[in-house]
Amino acid sequence: MPVTIHPAPAPLPETAIAPWRAVPVALAVDCAPGARQIDPSLRPLRPAGEQPRLFGRAVTVQVTPPDFGAMLHVLDLVGPGDVLCVAAGGNAHWAMIGDILSGQLRRRGVAGLVVDGAVRDVATLAGWPDFAVFARHITPRGPTGAEGGVIHAPVDLGGARIDPGDLILGDDDGLVCLPPETVTGGLDPVRAKAAREREWEAELAAGASAAVVFGLGPADPG
Repeated sequence: MPVTIHPAPAPLPETAIAPWRAVPVALAVDCAPGARQIDPSLRPLRPAGEQPRLFGRAVTVQVTPPDFGAMLHVLDLVGPGDVLCVAAGGNAHWAMIGDILSGQLRRRGVAGLVVDGAVRDVATLAGWPDFAVFARHITPRGPTGAEGGVIHAPVDLGGARIDPGDLILGDDDGLVCLPPETVTGGLDPVRAKAAREREWEAELAAGASAAVVFGLGPADPG
């Protein structure tokens, strides 16, 4: 069947998403109400400490490898600050994207790419400091068809539901999806936990007992 393109949702306003730009994924996963952690098996291409942060609004694509038709159509539908989220069923046998398509995404200002499936040309992709790539697999074999797929529909990506327009955060620790209600109403507990962590660090650095800092009860004698 031909590629299906649903209408894109109205984007979350920049004023709503901007406060999340520096929030670590770990804090969002732990504290943001409604946050959806994406399978940790989807890993960044670059080593820890070198991975560019992934941050942007989800553009969703559903493909059935080896067909990658929707991947071609979506190149004309993305823009600055988007994150392309590709649901490929975890398939390891055919790469759904490589340097040519990723290069076009980058030229259009896309922040990065999450693929629950395979990618290739990873030396090139990992060399871009302004384009973050997370994937489940790497393989040299490319797709063999370009006729089907769905764009701008809810997808299952690494066990997490991703709706078009959701906010995607990615860093060395992994990935999280924040739906609109979390983006607009979930920041306070994240800020509170961040403040508490700063207090813990200061108290420990000042020589306080860990048992006191973390409010532990007395341990049983051995």
